[in-house]
Amino acid sequence: MRRVQTIARVLTHHGLGHLVDRLHLSRYVPLPKRWKPVPVEPVVDASLGRRLAAAFQELGPTFVKFGQMLSTRPDLVAPDIAAELSKLQDQVPPFDTALARQIIERDLGAPIERCFRSFEPEPFASGSIAQVYKAVIRGKGGRPDQPVVVKVKRPDIEDVVRLDMTILRWIAELAERVTPESASYQPKMIVEEFERTILREMDLINEAATITRFSEAFGEDPFFRLPRVHWECTGPSVLTLDWLEGTSLKVLLARDDERVDRKVLADRLARAFVRQFFELGIFHADPHPGNLLITPPATIGLIDFGLTGQIDEEMLSQLVIALTAALTREGDVLVEILADMNALTDATDHRQLRREFMELVDKYYGLPLHRFDLQTLFYEITGLIQRNHVTLPREFVLMGKALVQIGGIGLQLDPQLDLLALIRPRIRDLVAKRFAPSRLLRSATVSGWHLLNILKVAPTQMRDVFRRVARGQWQVHIRHQNLDDLAHEIDRASNRLGVSIIVAAVIVGSSLIIGNETRVPLLGLPLAIIGAFGYIFAAIMGLWLVVNMIRSGKLS
Repeated sequence: MRRVQTIARVLTHHGLGHLVDRLHLSRYVPLPKRWKPVPVEPVVDASLGRRLAAAFQELGPTFVKFGQMLSTRPDLVAPDIAAELSKLQDQVPPFDTALARQIIERDLGAPIERCFRSFEPEPFASGSIAQVYKAVIRGKGGRPDQPVVVKVKRPDIEDVVRLDMTILRWIAELAERVTPESASYQPKMIVEEFERTILREMDLINEAATITRFSEAFGEDPFFRLPRVHWECTGPSVLTLDWLEGTSLKVLLARDDERVDRKVLADRLARAFVRQFFELGIFHADPHPGNLLITPPATIGLIDFGLTGQIDEEMLSQLVIALTAALTREGDVLVEILADMNALTDATDHRQLRREFMELVDKYYGLPLHRFDLQTLFYEITGLIQRNHVTLPREFVLMGKALVQIGGIGLQLDPQLDLLALIRPRIRDLVAKRFAPSRLLRSATVSGWHLLNILKVAPTQMRDVFRRVARGQWQVHIRHQNLDDLAHEIDRASNRLGVSIIVAAVIVGSSLIIGNETRVPLLGLPLAIIGAFGYIFAAIMGLWLVVNMIRSGKLS
Protein backbone atom coordinates (compact mmCIF):
# COMPACT_ATOMS: atom_id res chain seq x y z
CA MET A 1 0.00 0.00 0.00
CA ARG A 2 2.89 2.36 0.73
CA ARG A 3 4.23 1.72 -2.78
CA VAL A 4 0.82 2.50 -4.32
CA GLN A 5 0.74 5.74 -2.32
CA THR A 6 4.22 6.64 -3.57
CA ILE A 7 3.26 5.97 -7.21
CA ALA A 8 0.10 8.10 -6.92
CA ARG A 9 2.00 10.99 -5.29
CA VAL A 10 4.86 10.95 -7.80
CA LEU A 11 2.52 10.87 -10.79
CA THR A 12 0.46 13.73 -9.34
CA HIS A 13 3.50 15.91 -8.61
CA HIS A 14 4.75 15.45 -12.16
CA GLY A 15 1.58 16.83 -13.69
CA LEU A 16 -0.21 13.50 -14.19
CA GLY A 17 -2.91 14.01 -11.57
CA HIS A 18 -5.66 13.54 -14.16
CA LEU A 19 -4.38 10.00 -14.71
CA VAL A 20 -4.40 9.34 -10.95
CA ASP A 21 -7.99 10.61 -10.70
CA ARG A 22 -9.19 8.56 -13.68
CA LEU A 23 -7.72 5.40 -12.13
CA HIS A 24 -9.13 6.28 -8.66
CA LEU A 25 -5.65 5.99 -7.12
CA SER A 26 -5.99 9.15 -5.02
CA ARG A 27 -8.30 7.35 -2.61
CA TYR A 28 -5.34 5.27 -1.44
CA VAL A 29 -3.29 8.30 -0.42
CA PRO A 30 -4.03 9.89 3.01
CA LEU A 31 -4.53 13.65 2.90
CA PRO A 32 -1.33 14.54 4.83
CA LYS A 33 0.80 12.44 2.47
CA ARG A 34 -1.02 13.77 -0.58
CA TRP A 35 -0.19 17.32 0.40
CA LYS A 36 3.40 16.49 1.36
CA PRO A 37 5.77 17.85 -1.34
CA VAL A 38 8.15 15.53 -3.11
CA PRO A 39 11.88 16.39 -2.97
CA VAL A 40 12.29 16.43 -6.76
CA GLU A 41 11.30 19.53 -8.70
CA PRO A 42 8.22 18.62 -10.80
CA VAL A 43 8.20 19.31 -14.53
CA VAL A 44 4.48 20.07 -14.93
CA ASP A 45 5.15 22.66 -17.64
CA ALA A 46 7.03 20.15 -19.80
CA SER A 47 5.65 17.90 -22.52
CA LEU A 48 3.77 14.72 -21.64
CA GLY A 49 6.77 12.62 -22.65
CA ARG A 50 9.14 14.55 -20.36
CA ARG A 51 6.71 14.35 -17.45
CA LEU A 52 6.31 10.60 -17.90
CA ALA A 53 10.07 10.13 -18.16
CA ALA A 54 10.67 12.20 -15.00
CA ALA A 55 8.03 10.24 -13.07
CA PHE A 56 9.40 6.87 -14.21
CA GLN A 57 12.95 7.93 -13.36
CA GLU A 58 11.89 8.83 -9.82
CA LEU A 59 9.88 5.63 -9.32
CA GLY A 60 12.94 3.46 -9.80
CA PRO A 61 14.32 0.51 -11.79
CA THR A 62 11.09 -1.28 -12.76
CA PHE A 63 9.46 1.86 -14.11
CA VAL A 64 12.66 2.93 -15.88
CA LYS A 65 12.68 -0.44 -17.68
CA PHE A 66 8.95 -0.06 -18.39
CA GLY A 67 9.55 3.34 -19.97
CA GLN A 68 12.43 1.96 -22.03
CA MET A 69 10.16 -0.85 -23.26
CA LEU A 70 7.42 1.63 -24.22
CA SER A 71 10.01 3.66 -26.16
CA THR A 72 10.51 0.61 -28.42
CA ARG A 73 6.76 0.48 -29.20
CA PRO A 74 5.98 3.46 -31.45
CA ASP A 75 2.79 1.61 -32.41
CA LEU A 76 1.52 2.23 -28.85
CA VAL A 77 2.93 5.66 -27.93
CA ALA A 78 3.40 8.81 -29.98
CA PRO A 79 6.87 9.43 -31.49
CA ASP A 80 7.56 12.45 -29.24
CA ILE A 81 6.73 10.43 -26.11
CA ALA A 82 8.81 7.48 -27.33
CA ALA A 83 11.75 9.85 -27.95
CA GLU A 84 11.61 11.17 -24.37
CA LEU A 85 11.22 7.70 -22.84
CA SER A 86 14.20 6.43 -24.85
CA LYS A 87 16.39 8.87 -22.88
CA LEU A 88 15.69 7.07 -19.60
CA GLN A 89 18.90 5.83 -18.02
CA ASP A 90 19.54 3.29 -15.26
CA GLN A 91 21.00 5.86 -12.86
CA VAL A 92 21.54 3.46 -9.97
CA PRO A 93 24.56 3.68 -7.64
CA PRO A 94 26.68 0.50 -7.55
CA PHE A 95 26.38 -1.92 -4.65
CA ASP A 96 29.38 -3.04 -2.61
CA THR A 97 31.96 -5.18 -4.43
CA ALA A 98 32.32 -7.42 -1.37
CA LEU A 99 28.66 -8.34 -1.76
CA ALA A 100 29.20 -8.91 -5.50
CA ARG A 101 32.03 -11.34 -4.71
CA GLN A 102 29.76 -13.20 -2.28
CA ILE A 103 27.08 -13.52 -4.99
CA ILE A 104 29.65 -14.86 -7.49
CA GLU A 105 31.01 -17.44 -5.03
CA ARG A 106 27.52 -18.56 -4.00
CA ASP A 107 26.36 -18.82 -7.62
CA LEU A 108 29.46 -20.69 -8.86
CA GLY A 109 29.89 -22.79 -5.72
CA ALA A 110 33.61 -22.07 -5.53
CA PRO A 111 36.02 -19.34 -4.37
CA ILE A 112 36.30 -16.47 -6.83
CA GLU A 113 40.05 -17.07 -7.20
CA ARG A 114 39.38 -20.49 -8.77
CA CYS A 115 37.83 -18.85 -11.87
CA PHE A 116 39.53 -15.47 -12.06
CA ARG A 117 43.20 -14.65 -11.84
CA SER A 118 42.31 -11.02 -11.17
CA PHE A 119 39.05 -9.18 -10.44
CA GLU A 120 38.74 -5.38 -10.53
CA PRO A 121 37.73 -3.86 -7.17
CA GLU A 122 35.25 -1.39 -8.73
CA PRO A 123 32.59 -1.92 -11.44
CA PHE A 124 32.98 0.02 -14.68
CA ALA A 125 29.20 0.10 -15.30
CA SER A 126 26.15 -0.11 -13.04
CA GLY A 127 22.53 -0.57 -14.04
CA SER A 128 19.21 -1.29 -12.37
CA ILE A 129 19.45 -5.05 -12.98
CA ALA A 130 23.19 -5.72 -12.67
CA GLN A 131 26.65 -4.17 -12.56
CA VAL A 132 29.68 -5.08 -14.64
CA TYR A 133 33.33 -5.73 -13.73
CA LYS A 134 36.53 -6.28 -15.67
CA ALA A 135 38.44 -9.44 -14.80
CA VAL A 136 40.99 -11.91 -16.15
CA ILE A 137 39.96 -15.57 -16.40
CA ARG A 138 42.43 -18.39 -15.88
CA GLY A 139 43.45 -20.15 -19.08
CA LYS A 140 42.86 -23.88 -19.35
CA GLY A 141 44.34 -26.57 -21.58
CA GLY A 142 47.41 -24.53 -22.40
CA ARG A 143 45.42 -21.47 -23.40
CA PRO A 144 46.59 -18.09 -22.09
CA ASP A 145 44.70 -16.03 -19.53
CA GLN A 146 41.97 -13.95 -21.12
CA PRO A 147 40.33 -10.62 -20.19
CA VAL A 148 36.61 -10.96 -19.58
CA VAL A 149 33.54 -9.01 -18.54
CA VAL A 150 31.66 -10.23 -15.45
CA LYS A 151 28.03 -9.20 -15.04
CA VAL A 152 26.63 -9.59 -11.49
CA LYS A 153 22.92 -9.29 -10.72
CA ARG A 154 21.80 -7.01 -7.89
CA PRO A 155 20.92 -8.93 -4.73
CA ASP A 156 17.51 -7.34 -4.09
CA ILE A 157 16.32 -6.60 -7.61
CA GLU A 158 13.91 -9.55 -7.91
CA ASP A 159 11.90 -8.51 -4.83
CA VAL A 160 11.69 -4.92 -6.10
CA VAL A 161 10.59 -5.97 -9.58
CA ARG A 162 8.00 -8.51 -8.38
CA LEU A 163 6.40 -5.96 -6.05
CA ASP A 164 6.19 -3.35 -8.82
CA MET A 165 4.91 -5.91 -11.34
CA THR A 166 2.07 -6.85 -8.95
CA ILE A 167 1.07 -3.18 -8.77
CA LEU A 168 1.43 -2.65 -12.56
CA ARG A 169 -0.80 -5.66 -13.29
CA TRP A 170 -3.41 -4.30 -10.89
CA ILE A 171 -3.25 -0.81 -12.44
CA ALA A 172 -3.57 -2.32 -15.95
CA GLU A 173 -6.70 -4.25 -14.93
CA LEU A 174 -8.05 -1.11 -13.26
CA ALA A 175 -7.39 0.94 -16.42
CA GLU A 176 -9.32 -1.48 -18.65
CA ARG A 177 -12.22 -1.53 -16.17
CA VAL A 178 -12.66 2.17 -15.38
CA THR A 179 -11.41 3.73 -18.65
CA PRO A 180 -12.99 1.77 -21.52
CA GLU A 181 -11.17 3.91 -24.11
CA SER A 182 -7.85 2.43 -22.93
CA ALA A 183 -8.96 -1.11 -23.84
CA SER A 184 -7.90 -0.59 -27.46
CA TYR A 185 -4.28 -0.20 -26.23
CA GLN A 186 -4.56 -3.49 -24.28
CA PRO A 187 -2.77 -2.34 -21.09
CA LYS A 188 -2.91 -5.83 -19.55
CA MET A 189 -1.21 -7.29 -22.63
CA ILE A 190 1.48 -4.58 -22.51
CA VAL A 191 2.22 -5.24 -18.83
CA GLU A 192 2.30 -9.01 -19.37
CA GLU A 193 4.72 -8.55 -22.26
CA PHE A 194 6.91 -6.28 -20.13
CA GLU A 195 6.87 -8.79 -17.27
CA ARG A 196 8.09 -11.57 -19.56
CA THR A 197 10.82 -9.29 -20.91
CA ILE A 198 12.16 -8.09 -17.56
CA LEU A 199 12.05 -11.58 -16.02
CA ARG A 200 14.09 -12.88 -18.97
CA GLU A 201 16.54 -10.02 -18.54
CA MET A 202 17.00 -10.87 -14.86
CA ASP A 203 17.81 -14.49 -15.77
CA LEU A 204 21.45 -14.27 -16.86
CA ILE A 205 21.40 -17.93 -17.98
CA ASN A 206 18.85 -16.94 -20.61
CA GLU A 207 21.08 -14.10 -21.83
CA ALA A 208 24.06 -16.46 -21.97
CA ALA A 209 22.08 -18.96 -24.05
CA THR A 210 21.04 -16.20 -26.46
CA ILE A 211 24.63 -15.02 -26.92
CA THR A 212 25.77 -18.62 -27.51
CA ARG A 213 23.12 -19.05 -30.19
CA PHE A 214 24.33 -15.90 -31.96
CA SER A 215 27.97 -17.01 -31.65
CA GLU A 216 27.26 -20.42 -33.17
CA ALA A 217 25.37 -18.83 -36.08
CA PHE A 218 28.16 -16.38 -36.92
CA GLY A 219 31.08 -18.56 -35.89
CA GLU A 220 32.24 -19.00 -39.48
CA ASP A 221 32.14 -15.25 -40.24
CA PRO A 222 35.62 -13.72 -39.59
CA PHE A 223 34.26 -10.19 -40.01
CA PHE A 224 31.46 -10.41 -37.40
CA ARG A 225 32.57 -11.04 -33.81
CA LEU A 226 30.48 -11.90 -30.76
CA PRO A 227 31.61 -12.48 -27.17
CA ARG A 228 32.07 -16.11 -26.09
CA VAL A 229 30.28 -17.26 -22.94
CA HIS A 230 32.47 -18.86 -20.26
CA TRP A 231 29.92 -21.33 -18.93
CA GLU A 232 32.17 -22.57 -16.11
CA CYS A 233 31.96 -19.06 -14.61
CA THR A 234 28.30 -18.35 -15.43
CA GLY A 235 25.15 -18.88 -13.37
CA PRO A 236 21.67 -17.38 -12.79
CA SER A 237 23.21 -14.30 -11.12
CA VAL A 238 26.62 -14.19 -12.87
CA LEU A 239 27.50 -13.92 -16.57
CA THR A 240 31.10 -14.07 -17.82
CA LEU A 241 31.89 -13.04 -21.41
CA ASP A 242 34.96 -12.37 -23.52
CA TRP A 243 36.19 -8.79 -23.56
CA LEU A 244 35.81 -7.56 -27.15
CA GLU A 245 38.38 -5.07 -28.41
CA GLY A 246 37.34 -2.33 -30.76
CA THR A 247 36.26 1.28 -31.12
CA SER A 248 32.63 2.20 -30.60
CA LEU A 249 30.88 2.98 -33.89
CA LYS A 250 29.45 6.03 -32.13
CA VAL A 251 32.98 7.44 -31.97
CA LEU A 252 33.75 6.57 -35.61
CA LEU A 253 30.57 8.27 -36.83
CA ALA A 254 31.62 11.45 -35.03
CA ARG A 255 35.10 11.54 -36.59
CA ASP A 256 36.69 9.96 -39.66
CA ASP A 257 39.24 7.16 -39.35
CA GLU A 258 41.25 6.50 -42.51
CA ARG A 259 41.87 2.91 -41.44
CA VAL A 260 38.14 2.08 -41.62
CA ASP A 261 36.58 1.14 -44.97
CA ARG A 262 33.16 2.71 -44.46
CA LYS A 263 31.60 1.29 -47.63
CA VAL A 264 32.58 -2.32 -46.84
CA LEU A 265 31.60 -1.82 -43.20
CA ALA A 266 28.11 -0.63 -44.16
CA ASP A 267 27.61 -3.61 -46.49
CA ARG A 268 28.76 -6.17 -43.92
CA LEU A 269 26.64 -4.65 -41.19
CA ALA A 270 23.51 -4.66 -43.36
CA ARG A 271 24.08 -8.25 -44.55
CA ALA A 272 24.65 -9.48 -40.98
CA PHE A 273 21.35 -8.08 -39.76
CA VAL A 274 19.37 -9.11 -42.82
CA ARG A 275 20.62 -12.62 -42.14
CA GLN A 276 19.43 -12.35 -38.53
CA PHE A 277 15.98 -11.21 -39.62
CA PHE A 278 15.33 -13.69 -42.43
CA GLU A 279 17.50 -16.74 -41.67
CA LEU A 280 18.35 -17.14 -37.99
CA GLY A 281 14.94 -16.29 -36.56
CA ILE A 282 16.60 -14.32 -33.73
CA PHE A 283 17.98 -10.80 -33.91
CA HIS A 284 19.66 -8.12 -31.83
CA ALA A 285 16.88 -5.58 -31.26
CA ASP A 286 18.99 -2.65 -30.07
CA PRO A 287 21.78 -2.15 -32.65
CA HIS A 288 22.58 1.46 -31.79
CA PRO A 289 26.15 2.64 -32.52
CA GLY A 290 27.22 2.22 -28.89
CA ASN A 291 26.61 -1.55 -29.12
CA LEU A 292 28.79 -1.96 -32.23
CA LEU A 293 32.59 -2.21 -31.83
CA ILE A 294 34.68 -1.72 -34.97
CA THR A 295 38.16 -3.05 -35.70
CA PRO A 296 39.81 -1.61 -38.86
CA PRO A 297 39.33 -2.03 -41.69
CA ALA A 298 35.77 -3.41 -41.38
CA THR A 299 35.34 -6.03 -38.64
CA ILE A 300 32.22 -5.70 -36.47
CA GLY A 301 31.79 -6.70 -32.80
CA LEU A 302 28.30 -6.85 -31.27
CA ILE A 303 27.67 -6.43 -27.52
CA ASP A 304 24.77 -5.99 -25.03
CA PHE A 305 22.13 -8.65 -25.71
CA GLY A 306 19.62 -7.42 -23.13
CA LEU A 307 17.03 -6.74 -25.87
CA THR A 308 16.53 -9.40 -28.55
CA GLY A 309 13.63 -10.53 -30.69
CA GLN A 310 12.56 -13.84 -32.17
CA ILE A 311 10.72 -14.48 -35.42
CA ASP A 312 9.33 -18.00 -35.80
CA GLU A 313 8.44 -19.61 -39.11
CA GLU A 314 4.76 -18.67 -38.90
CA MET A 315 5.48 -15.00 -38.18
CA LEU A 316 8.08 -14.89 -40.95
CA SER A 317 5.53 -16.35 -43.39
CA GLN A 318 2.99 -13.71 -42.34
CA LEU A 319 5.60 -11.01 -42.83
CA VAL A 320 6.52 -12.27 -46.29
CA ILE A 321 2.87 -12.46 -47.38
CA ALA A 322 2.27 -8.94 -46.03
CA LEU A 323 5.24 -7.54 -47.96
CA THR A 324 4.17 -9.39 -51.10
CA ALA A 325 0.61 -8.08 -50.70
CA ALA A 326 1.98 -4.53 -50.33
CA LEU A 327 4.05 -4.90 -53.51
CA THR A 328 1.04 -6.26 -55.44
CA ARG A 329 -1.32 -3.66 -53.90
CA GLU A 330 -3.64 -6.21 -52.24
CA GLY A 331 -5.07 -4.22 -49.33
CA ASP A 332 -7.62 -6.86 -48.29
CA VAL A 333 -4.83 -9.42 -47.82
CA LEU A 334 -2.93 -7.01 -45.54
CA VAL A 335 -6.00 -6.54 -43.33
CA GLU A 336 -6.63 -10.30 -43.19
CA ILE A 337 -3.04 -10.97 -42.12
CA LEU A 338 -3.40 -8.46 -39.28
CA ALA A 339 -6.62 -10.18 -38.24
CA ASP A 340 -4.84 -13.57 -38.25
CA MET A 341 -2.20 -12.09 -35.93
CA ASN A 342 -4.95 -10.86 -33.51
CA ALA A 343 -3.65 -7.35 -34.09
CA LEU A 344 -7.09 -5.80 -34.74
CA THR A 345 -9.39 -4.62 -31.96
CA ASP A 346 -13.13 -3.93 -31.75
CA ALA A 347 -12.39 -0.26 -32.40
CA THR A 348 -10.66 -0.99 -35.74
CA ASP A 349 -12.56 0.06 -38.86
CA HIS A 350 -11.46 -2.49 -41.48
CA ARG A 351 -12.47 -0.32 -44.43
CA GLN A 352 -10.65 2.73 -43.08
CA LEU A 353 -7.57 0.61 -42.34
CA ARG A 354 -7.53 -0.83 -45.87
CA ARG A 355 -8.01 2.63 -47.41
CA GLU A 356 -5.12 4.15 -45.44
CA PHE A 357 -2.88 1.17 -46.26
CA MET A 358 -3.56 1.58 -49.95
CA GLU A 359 -2.89 5.32 -49.76
CA LEU A 360 0.49 4.58 -48.16
CA VAL A 361 1.31 1.89 -50.74
CA ASP A 362 0.35 4.22 -53.60
CA LYS A 363 2.58 6.93 -52.12
CA TYR A 364 5.69 4.73 -52.35
CA TYR A 365 4.72 2.53 -55.30
CA GLY A 366 7.21 2.88 -58.14
CA LEU A 367 9.65 4.94 -56.07
CA PRO A 368 13.30 4.02 -56.80
CA LEU A 369 14.84 1.91 -54.05
CA HIS A 370 17.59 4.40 -53.29
CA ARG A 371 14.95 7.09 -52.63
CA PHE A 372 13.28 5.16 -49.77
CA ASP A 373 13.58 6.76 -46.34
CA LEU A 374 13.09 3.78 -44.01
CA GLN A 375 12.73 5.90 -40.90
CA THR A 376 10.00 8.07 -42.40
CA LEU A 377 8.21 5.01 -43.77
CA PHE A 378 8.43 3.25 -40.39
CA TYR A 379 6.87 6.17 -38.52
CA GLU A 380 4.17 6.56 -41.16
CA ILE A 381 3.24 2.90 -40.69
CA THR A 382 3.23 3.16 -36.88
CA GLY A 383 1.11 6.31 -37.08
CA LEU A 384 -1.34 4.49 -39.34
CA ILE A 385 -1.72 1.55 -36.95
CA GLN A 386 -2.09 3.91 -33.97
CA ARG A 387 -4.93 5.78 -35.63
CA ASN A 388 -6.71 2.53 -36.45
CA HIS A 389 -6.23 0.90 -33.01
CA VAL A 390 -3.98 -1.89 -34.29
CA THR A 391 -1.56 -3.63 -31.91
CA LEU A 392 1.26 -5.39 -33.73
CA PRO A 393 3.21 -8.29 -32.19
CA ARG A 394 6.22 -7.06 -30.23
CA GLU A 395 8.69 -8.90 -32.49
CA PHE A 396 7.41 -7.16 -35.63
CA VAL A 397 7.83 -3.73 -34.06
CA LEU A 398 11.30 -4.58 -32.72
CA MET A 399 12.30 -5.90 -36.12
CA GLY A 400 11.08 -2.76 -37.88
CA LYS A 401 12.84 -0.52 -35.38
CA ALA A 402 16.11 -2.48 -35.66
CA LEU A 403 15.88 -2.38 -39.45
CA VAL A 404 15.45 1.40 -39.34
CA GLN A 405 18.45 1.75 -37.00
CA ILE A 406 20.66 -0.37 -39.25
CA GLY A 407 19.44 1.48 -42.33
CA GLY A 408 20.25 4.83 -40.71
CA ILE A 409 23.73 3.71 -39.63
CA GLY A 410 24.42 2.20 -43.06
CA LEU A 411 23.48 5.43 -44.84
CA GLN A 412 25.76 7.41 -42.52
CA LEU A 413 28.62 5.10 -43.42
CA ASP A 414 27.76 4.82 -47.13
CA PRO A 415 25.13 7.14 -48.64
CA GLN A 416 24.88 4.78 -51.66
CA LEU A 417 23.87 1.75 -49.54
CA ASP A 418 20.70 0.09 -50.90
CA LEU A 419 19.30 -1.92 -47.98
CA LEU A 420 16.10 -2.86 -49.81
CA ALA A 421 18.15 -4.40 -52.62
CA LEU A 422 19.62 -6.78 -50.00
CA ILE A 423 16.19 -7.62 -48.59
CA ARG A 424 14.37 -8.24 -51.88
CA PRO A 425 16.23 -11.49 -52.81
CA ARG A 426 15.56 -12.86 -49.32
CA ILE A 427 11.84 -12.23 -49.74
CA ARG A 428 11.85 -13.93 -53.16
CA ASP A 429 13.61 -16.97 -51.67
CA LEU A 430 11.16 -17.15 -48.77
CA VAL A 431 8.16 -16.93 -51.11
CA ALA A 432 9.64 -19.66 -53.30
CA LYS A 433 10.22 -21.90 -50.26
CA ARG A 434 6.71 -21.26 -48.95
CA PHE A 435 5.07 -22.37 -52.20
CA ALA A 436 7.50 -25.19 -52.96
CA PRO A 437 5.70 -28.52 -53.70
CA SER A 438 7.36 -30.28 -50.75
CA ARG A 439 6.30 -27.48 -48.37
CA LEU A 440 2.72 -27.51 -49.68
CA LEU A 441 2.56 -31.31 -49.41
CA ARG A 442 3.80 -31.21 -45.81
CA SER A 443 1.29 -28.47 -44.94
CA ALA A 444 -1.53 -30.43 -46.56
CA THR A 445 -0.53 -33.55 -44.61
CA VAL A 446 -0.58 -31.70 -41.29
CA SER A 447 -3.93 -30.04 -42.10
CA GLY A 448 -5.39 -33.39 -43.11
CA TRP A 449 -4.24 -34.94 -39.84
CA HIS A 450 -5.96 -32.16 -37.85
CA LEU A 451 -9.16 -32.53 -39.91
CA LEU A 452 -9.15 -36.30 -39.36
CA ASN A 453 -8.85 -35.79 -35.60
CA ILE A 454 -11.77 -33.35 -35.63
CA LEU A 455 -13.93 -35.82 -37.54
CA LYS A 456 -12.92 -38.61 -35.18
CA VAL A 457 -13.93 -36.82 -31.97
CA ALA A 458 -16.92 -34.90 -33.37
CA PRO A 459 -19.54 -37.70 -32.81
CA THR A 460 -18.43 -38.15 -29.18
CA GLN A 461 -18.56 -34.43 -28.50
CA MET A 462 -22.00 -34.07 -30.11
CA ARG A 463 -23.29 -36.99 -28.01
CA ASP A 464 -22.02 -35.28 -24.84
CA VAL A 465 -23.74 -32.04 -25.83
CA PHE A 466 -27.11 -33.76 -26.38
CA ARG A 467 -26.77 -35.61 -23.07
CA ARG A 468 -26.17 -32.35 -21.21
CA VAL A 469 -29.21 -30.77 -22.89
CA ALA A 470 -31.37 -33.79 -22.00
CA ARG A 471 -30.26 -33.65 -18.34
CA GLY A 472 -30.87 -29.92 -18.09
CA GLN A 473 -27.17 -29.26 -17.53
CA TRP A 474 -26.79 -26.84 -20.43
CA GLN A 475 -25.98 -23.41 -19.03
CA VAL A 476 -25.68 -19.95 -20.49
CA HIS A 477 -23.18 -17.68 -18.71
CA ILE A 478 -23.71 -13.91 -18.97
CA ARG A 479 -20.77 -11.72 -18.00
CA HIS A 480 -21.08 -8.00 -17.48
CA GLN A 481 -18.17 -5.68 -18.15
CA ASN A 482 -17.28 -2.30 -16.67
CA LEU A 483 -20.17 -2.44 -14.16
CA ASP A 484 -18.13 -3.22 -11.05
CA ASP A 485 -17.04 0.38 -10.67
CA LEU A 486 -20.62 1.60 -11.14
CA ALA A 487 -21.87 -0.78 -8.42
CA HIS A 488 -19.08 0.41 -6.12
CA GLU A 489 -19.98 4.05 -6.70
CA ILE A 490 -23.67 3.33 -6.03
CA ASP A 491 -22.74 1.62 -2.74
CA ARG A 492 -20.60 4.60 -1.72
CA ALA A 493 -23.38 7.06 -2.58
CA SER A 494 -25.91 4.99 -0.63
CA ASN A 495 -23.64 4.84 2.42
CA ARG A 496 -23.07 8.59 2.33
CA LEU A 497 -26.78 9.22 2.01
CA GLY A 498 -27.44 6.96 5.00
CA VAL A 499 -24.84 8.77 7.10
CA SER A 500 -26.30 12.13 6.06
CA ILE A 501 -29.80 11.05 7.16
CA ILE A 502 -28.45 9.86 10.53
CA VAL A 503 -26.58 13.15 11.05
CA ALA A 504 -29.70 15.15 10.16
CA ALA A 505 -31.83 13.04 12.53
CA VAL A 506 -29.34 13.52 15.38
CA ILE A 507 -29.33 17.30 14.79
CA VAL A 508 -33.16 17.45 14.78
CA GLY A 509 -33.41 15.27 17.90
CA SER A 510 -30.75 17.28 19.73
CA SER A 511 -32.52 20.53 18.82
CA LEU A 512 -35.77 19.24 20.36
CA ILE A 513 -34.20 18.40 23.72
CA ILE A 514 -31.44 21.01 24.01
CA GLY A 515 -33.66 23.37 26.06
CA ASN A 516 -35.25 20.69 28.25
CA GLU A 517 -34.00 20.59 31.88
CA THR A 518 -35.67 17.24 32.66
CA ARG A 519 -33.21 14.70 33.99
CA VAL A 520 -32.88 11.17 32.63
CA PRO A 521 -33.77 8.76 35.50
CA LEU A 522 -30.96 6.24 35.01
CA LEU A 523 -28.16 8.63 34.05
CA GLY A 524 -29.11 11.56 36.20
CA LEU A 525 -28.17 13.96 33.40
CA PRO A 526 -30.40 16.70 32.02
CA LEU A 527 -31.67 16.18 28.50
CA ALA A 528 -29.88 19.40 27.47
CA ILE A 529 -26.49 17.74 28.09
CA ILE A 530 -27.46 14.76 25.92
CA GLY A 531 -28.57 17.21 23.23
CA ALA A 532 -25.15 18.89 23.36
CA PHE A 533 -23.44 15.52 22.97
CA GLY A 534 -25.71 14.91 20.01
CA TYR A 535 -24.50 18.12 18.37
CA ILE A 536 -20.88 17.09 18.91
CA PHE A 537 -21.52 13.63 17.44
CA ALA A 538 -23.28 15.15 14.41
CA ALA A 539 -20.40 17.61 13.88
CA ILE A 540 -17.82 14.80 13.95
CA MET A 541 -19.82 12.63 11.56
CA GLY A 542 -20.49 15.57 9.23
CA LEU A 543 -16.80 16.52 9.20
CA TRP A 544 -15.82 12.89 8.47
CA LEU A 545 -18.32 12.83 5.58
CA VAL A 546 -16.95 16.07 4.08
CA VAL A 547 -13.34 14.86 4.37
CA ASN A 548 -14.19 11.65 2.51
CA MET A 549 -15.98 13.59 -0.21
CA ILE A 550 -12.91 15.84 -0.61
CA ARG A 551 -10.61 12.81 -0.80
CA SER A 552 -12.75 11.28 -3.54
CA GLY A 553 -12.43 14.48 -5.57
CA LYS A 554 -16.23 14.63 -6.05
CA LEU A 555 -17.24 17.37 -3.66
CA SER A 556 -18.56 19.51 -6.51
